[in-house]
Amino acid sequence: MADTSSETSRRTALHALHVEQGAKLVPFAGYDMPVQFSAGVKEEHLWTRTQAGLFDVSHMGPCFLTLASGIRHGAGAHEEIAALIETLVPSDIKGLKPGQARLTVLLNETGGILDDLIITRPYEEDRQGELYIVVNGAMKDQDWGIFETALAGKAVLTRADDGVLFALQGPKAEIVLGAHFPECTGLKFMESRRMVLDGETFVVSRCGYTGEDGFEVLGSAAAGTALVRLLLNDPCVRPIGLGARDSLRLEAGLCLYGSDLAPDISPVEAGLAWVIQKRRRETGGFPGVSRILRELKDGPARKRVGIQPLERAPAREGTEVYVDGAPVGLVTSGGFGPSVDAPVAMGYVAAAQAAPGTKIDLMVRGKARPAEVAPLPFIPARYKR
Repeated sequence: MADTSSETSRRTALHALHVEQGAKLVPFAGYDMPVQFSAGVKEEHLWTRTQAGLFDVSHMGPCFLTLASGIRHGAGAHEEIAALIETLVPSDIKGLKPGQARLTVLLNETGGILDDLIITRPYEEDRQGELYIVVNGAMKDQDWGIFETALAGKAVLTRADDGVLFALQGPKAEIVLGAHFPECTGLKFMESRRMVLDGETFVVSRCGYTGEDGFEVLGSAAAGTALVRLLLNDPCVRPIGLGARDSLRLEAGLCLYGSDLAPDISPVEAGLAWVIQKRRRETGGFPGVSRILRELKDGPARKRVGIQPLERAPAREGTEVYVDGAPVGLVTSGGFGPSVDAPVAMGYVAAAQAAPGTKIDLMVRGKARPAEVAPLPFIPARYKR
């Protein structure tokens, strides 16, 4: 999950630490955020692929959605809160096991994507009837407004974006975090638990936005900052900025909201049909269901694909895609992939030109540059299943 930029400027609880670490700060999603540290984007990217990179994602929108009647024991409470949120998203939230998280999308009435988000069912038996939800930072006011309006009187939303949310990503992440939370080593990809360190409770989830194994950790401002400082003392850990976060997720074929996902793009077009489980396809009951079921049956008119430029010049967002001199699509994300040592991109093309290996041309600075449709991801995921 990611965000789009904003002109306003707030500070996360880790702002002072970023300044200490020599971060270059830029406006992003309404916050001053580190785009890179002294090592630079390429080194931060490669470090995350081989060691453990620490990302401040406190600008995101963590929150808790709770039944108006309160949390309680038992599966019935989970089914009740799941039924409410399923009126807004197409995924099977009712079927989540305790502690399981699921990526989904918030839909408008025409089946377009308003945001992508992660919804987690609490593991703890006494916290049923609650969902831990993380939405994109630039979209959180929109999303929370939708939740509160649609579920008024039925559920209560509690913001949690005043604390610290950080991601620890890379092959050394489990070893590093496991020294402080031994239970985290037992988590598999898209699982979550509440864990206690020095009397403070954290929400630890095994997920991330790099394609690497790793975790996202939510804590209070004070406890979260103390933990981040502790982790940065480990020689395997370095702070990583937004620049490397973007190149990492692009190599991993992960979408950026506002670029690869938008209100006119459906989850089927975006290659996210897998977020719609069998039960929801059969029962429906979510916004835009007619369009989405039609695209699932007949196929979409356009598809999100990987794009491999065949020259060294990267293709940036907005680059037009041509086949035989005719426009067939648009690049939505593009840049240089340090791990593959080549430019990489994603975009949408007409379904007839979406097969891997299809030869295409990219209009870069007014000149047609050769490229081809490539399978996603460019770097295989290394999640712990």
